[in-house]
Order: sequence, then structure tokens, then C-alpha cells
Amino acid sequence: MSYLRRDLIEPRVYQEVIYAKCKERNCLVVLPTGLGKTLIAMLIADYRLSKYGGKALMLAPTKPLAVQHAESFRKLFNLPPEKINVLTGELSPEKRRKIWEESVVITATPQTIENDVLTGRISLEDVVLLVFDEAHRAVGNYSYVFIAKEYLKTARHPLVLGLTASPGSDEEKIREIVRNLGIEHIEIRTESSPDVKPYVQKIAFEWVRVDLPGIYKEVRSILREMLKESLKPLANAGLVSSASADIPKREVLQAGSRINQAVAKGDYSLGSLMKHQAKAMKLHHAIELLETQGLTALRAYLKKLREDRSKSSRELMEDPRMRKVIYLLVQAKELGLDHPKMEKLKELIRSQLEKKPDSKIIVFTNYRDTGRKIIEELRAMGISAERFIGQASRANDRGMSQREQKEILDRFSRGEFRVLVATSVGEEGLDVPEVDLVVFYEPVPSAIRSIQRRGRTGRHRPGKVVILIAKGTRDEAYYWSSRRKEKGMFEAIKKVARELEKSRPKEERVEIREKAPGSVEMSRGKITPLDAFLKPKRGEKKESPKASESKEEESPKAEKGKAEVEKPTEDAKELPIKPVFVRKPKGIVVYVDSRELRSGIPKLLKELGAEVEVRTLDVADYVVSEEVGIERKSANDFIQSIIDGRLFDQVERLKRAYEKPVIIIEGELYGIRNVHPNAIRGAITAVTLDWGVPILFSSGKEETAQFIYLIAKREQEERKKEVRLRSEKKALTLAERQRLIVEGLPNVSATLAKRLLKHFGNVERVFTATEEELKEVEGIGEKKAREIRKVITAPYVEEDKA
Repeated sequence: MSYLRRDLIEPRVYQEVIYAKCKERNCLVVLPTGLGKTLIAMLIADYRLSKYGGKALMLAPTKPLAVQHAESFRKLFNLPPEKINVLTGELSPEKRRKIWEESVVITATPQTIENDVLTGRISLEDVVLLVFDEAHRAVGNYSYVFIAKEYLKTARHPLVLGLTASPGSDEEKIREIVRNLGIEHIEIRTESSPDVKPYVQKIAFEWVRVDLPGIYKEVRSILREMLKESLKPLANAGLVSSASADIPKREVLQAGSRINQAVAKGDYSLGSLMKHQAKAMKLHHAIELLETQGLTALRAYLKKLREDRSKSSRELMEDPRMRKVIYLLVQAKELGLDHPKMEKLKELIRSQLEKKPDSKIIVFTNYRDTGRKIIEELRAMGISAERFIGQASRANDRGMSQREQKEILDRFSRGEFRVLVATSVGEEGLDVPEVDLVVFYEPVPSAIRSIQRRGRTGRHRPGKVVILIAKGTRDEAYYWSSRRKEKGMFEAIKKVARELEKSRPKEERVEIREKAPGSVEMSRGKITPLDAFLKPKRGEKKESPKASESKEEESPKAEKGKAEVEKPTEDAKELPIKPVFVRKPKGIVVYVDSRELRSGIPKLLKELGAEVEVRTLDVADYVVSEEVGIERKSANDFIQSIIDGRLFDQVERLKRAYEKPVIIIEGELYGIRNVHPNAIRGAITAVTLDWGVPILFSSGKEETAQFIYLIAKREQEERKKEVRLRSEKKALTLAERQRLIVEGLPNVSATLAKRLLKHFGNVERVFTATEEELKEVEGIGEKKAREIRKVITAPYVEEDKA
């Protein structure tokens, strides 16, 4: 049975070739934006579902992109609409479970699938194709990594397809993507590839440099002078390489880490430099805002600093030079000055709309505040414009829901407004057809983001990209950084691809001969990623490549591709390169508090082989046997619980609920907060000695997961103990009851209750002790002794209920 409506589509030769190479082995497809990666996924989904049945799952990093993919499947797949669904966190868990069971094709956000796999609501066992869109995200702790590992462990007929236009310029990062997704083969196409070239249009690149006005230069000069002054003590101590105002922010951050580490080890000689490091960080950010965003952004930041009561902020704002900066900012506001980029942007948009009134224009900016300002300026000119931002809400700035994002994109596609002002959420994959102009309000020092942004134009016809750069600022450094990284990206991916091919049998190797783009003019797909491949309706004449180029496509290589499409390859199990994921024996059960899902530890436990049961736990974060409950605390949370007094209450509850409670402290404890190391050591000593609760120290979540798994294994396998959640707390011992009675006295903590009982021997003697006798106990002064005696001896008077 075929699911894909081949009567409606006309796949291009490169799509057929990639399909043939990737339908039976885990592939990473690197293909320029707008050249039909989604259709390749559909071709493979059709083949896999027809051969094995089951489900196809396509993951996308954003909700609008997941919705877009579902719509594409509904358009071209011969399935009832209710069999093709989107899963996001906006649906209830029970609703998601039901939809999963009933669906054949699912598109989803990875965080949703990760949570549902962890909680056991869904199983990936029947998924015959798992597509990772924007596969360059499959690094570090991103949800793609966990899902891929679980899928390759549990699926009966696993196949992974990674799709990206920009895998990044770092070889090691590309290797990490390959490892994490279990990739066996890489298919690369650039705009220069012979089989792709006929289908691409040129994108004209223009970088526009603007001069900073006099007030800008004066403000910048003052801030740079202050920055140099803050950096000088750090440079003298050897914490940064120089006191130059052009020093990278990374160096200043590293200086802070080194100071913290020294203080943690008891070397307080560097402690006085912390203030200078904090001032340097704030000044560095202020200069960056001024150079890339403008006076409005800088004014808003300085207002935040004025409200911040930290010593470094206070000293900065009290500096006479900063007062001069504020005076100049007020003066600039009265003159109506902002960033010169704003005027240039308005000029570019006005010019584009004069040439072509129905143009679609996208402006990318890194900052929401700048986006809001651009919208205000454009609307004041009578130009219709809307913002496109993520779902997270900031102070006084509510994020966009999935419905609102989709509505904005639909309205933009219909031409209801001319300019879309987007933050990074608009960079990846969104299909916005017929964009004539893309403007980078500021360059981004990232090859991936730069390529993604450019990919919003030139999808249907020739497009134009303009990058605004402020002369003599870090804008220029960011621009050249992204250009350099992008140039190296194709070389890096081809090198990794060759490494993969070398490990395959000689007869199965393919030649890698793609050329990285080298000119300023780059290319993108001519037509929208879906409509481009639809067969023309009767009577319509479909645009085709030049005759000579068409002949080139029907080369022996193309014929070979077609032959491969018709004749299925051998089962992927015979291929020599397989992911090193081994099924772990089940049987070790760990109960996990639902609030711990975000920590990443439950998925690490699952990878170790534990069966994870997610519940809402009253006490403890992890329960591994009837006797053992484990509380996990990050270093920051542990210190905060000392500051706000929660620590000993939490320890007491843990001790009452479990016979063998354990606390795991995760991360570096010393130097991360302004708390004296002795206070931290005192708290640890009290928990261990006074409460008898052991504390384990973990370097990070990986070690935490190992600790929890080993404790669970020891309890359940070696000691044969059941894992059972109690619905009620265990009965208190006599000593616990005695301590509880004494703790009811005013200002008596759990520790003080222990001291009183040890001193007097029993509860009765505590209650009959005089003030003088009470004062003999450490921690009880005259006032506290008087309050205790007053509660014990004062006559009881019934309170009025009125």
C-alpha cells in the first residue's frame, strides 16, 4: 500500500537519489533551505510505512514548524486527517496518549516526546521512521539526543533521518551529531552541486555600513574608558590577557570563574577583584547594546542597573562619567536620535516597497526591545508590520502562543502586512513563500543562524539579503566571524562524511564531490518547499530547468538513482556501521518526582537501564526502595536553602519519611554565591552529625544518575527490597516524638530541641527547668529562656472566636 500521492508530486532527481540512499540506513541530509527536505522525508515515510506498517514520527524544534510539517503530510498523504496529528505540550498528557495510539504520522516538538517517553505514556517501538528536522540541534542535552538513543534501543524497525541546511562549522560538533543520531551515511548538496544547480536562484548579498553619530561616539568613548579601568586590576592579577576594551566577553566571564574558585579554596586575596569583574561585565554589555542596538536599548539597560542594589551597579551609576553618559542619552532622545541603523532600515524598506508595493520583507533582530522599536517606527511611516517572537514571556512582554504564531505567519503569507520583524524563533525552517528582502539588523557570529536567516528569501524567486553593520564596532567582528565559520562548514561536513564512507565496504562507497559556495552571491531554492514538487494541473505548463541541464540530470547517475528507487536494498542490519546503543536489562525501578523531569536525570537513569516511574512525591525526589528516599539539590539550591532557612525543615521531613534518607549535592558548592565557605561547611556538618543524614557530592547530573542507579541496584537486587511509595509517613519513634514536643516551644529549632533533651534527660525536666537552668544550654539566651518559661507557666485563656 502506498501512502504518498505520487499523482500529485514530481520529485527532482536529487531527491530521488537521496531517498534511495537513505531509505534503509540512518542518514544525515545536508541540503540548502528551500530545496525540499520535507518531501524527501515523505518519500522515505511512504516507503517505510508501506513496508513495515507502524508509525512515522517527525520532530521539529518549534511548534509552528511542527504544525507546518503536519499540514504538508495532510496535503500529500493518502490518509484520513485524523491519522496525521501534531503533539505539543499544549495538549493534556492523556489527550497526547490517545492521539499517539490513533495516529500513523505524528509531528511533534522534541520536549513533548521526551516527557511522554520518560513517563511511559508512549512507546517508540512501532516507529519505523524518526525524522529530526534541524538536526544540527542534536548535541549536548537537547531532547533529540535522548529520543534518538531510546528509539534505536527500543524500535523494532528503526530508521533515522536527520535534516539540516547548516550542521555547523565545528568538526567535533558534527561528529557529535553523527554519534548522537546513530548516522551511517551523509548526503551533502550545496548550491553548486550539479543536480541541484538547475533549481536554485541567486540571492544578492549587500552589507551596508553605517557611521555612528557624534553623541554615540562620545558615549562609547566614555564607556570604553570605564571598561578599561575595571579591567586593569584583573589584568594586573593575570586574570585577563589585557585591559583593552576590545577584550572578548568570554575572557571576562572566565576571570569571574577563576576568582570564585580561588575564594572556594580559601584564597581570599582575589575576592576584592570580584567587584571589578562584575563592573567589567556590565560595561561590556552596555557597549554591545550601544553598538548593535542603539540608544533606546542602552537607556533601558542603565535603568535596570540603577534599580539593581548590588555594589558594582551602585558604584557604576554613582560614577560622574556615567552621569555624563545619562545626560548625553537624554540629549540624544530630545534630538530624536536612535541608532543610525534604524534610519537605514527605514530607507531600505521604503525603497523596496516603492519598487514593488506587494513585497514581503523579513527583518531579523537579536533583541525583542529592538523589534518592538522597529515596529513602532515602521507603523509611524504607514507601513504595516508585525512581530514574530517565541512563547516565553519576559517582563512586560508576553510571548506568543502557538496559535498566535501560526496566525501571524498565515497573515504574512496572504500579504495582509508587508514586514515581519522576527527574533531567532523565525530563523529555522518556517516556510514563508515569496520573501523579497531579508534584513539582518545585526550580524550573528554563527554560521548556522546566518544560513537559517538567509534561507527565508530566494525560495521562490531571486531574493536579496542586506546586513546592517555599524562601522568600527563588534558588528564587523561578528559578520566576519560568521563568514569564516560558514566557509569552513562545508569542508568540515565533507571530512566527516568521508570518514564514515571509509569505514564502509569499498563497493558501497559513494563519491563526495560537492563544492562549497565561494562567492558573495549565494543561492536558494526557486520554489516553495512543497508546491515546487506538485505536478502542474491540466493545461498548466510547469517551469523546467534549461534543456542542457535537464539532459545532465538524466545522466547514468540519475538512472542509477531511479534503479535504486525501484529495487529495495538489503536490510539495514547488514550494514557495517551501526550505532553503539545496547538494550539494557530492565528490572531496576526508580520512582521520580514529576518536578525532576526538567533536570535531565530521569532520562539518564533510563539510559542506564532503570525503569522510571514518574509520580508527584510529597517527600524526596527519588525513591529506590521502601527505606531509601533521595533528595537531590543543586549547589545553588543547597546554598539558597541555607539562606532562607528551608534546609533543616526539608531534612527533618526526609528523615521522618524514610529510614535511610540520602541527600545528593550536585555541582561546585564554593564560590558560586556570596556565602562564606564556613557557613556551608557548618550546614553540611549539622545535616550529617545532628540529623544522621548522609550527603553524597556529585560533579554533575551524570554522576548523580550513576549514584541513584547504583543505590537502586544495591537495594533492589542485592538486598531484595521492594520499591513502594508510602501514602502516609512512617510512625515516629519515641525520640522523634519527644523532640517534636520540645520543638513546639518558642524559637526552638530541631537542633536546639536535641540539645535541651540531652542536657535535661527527658521532656518533663525541659518543661520544669528555670530560666537560669535553660540559659545553661548553648543557643538559649535570656530573651529565649523568658519566652519559653512564659509559654509553659502562663494561664490558659480561651480565645474569642468573634
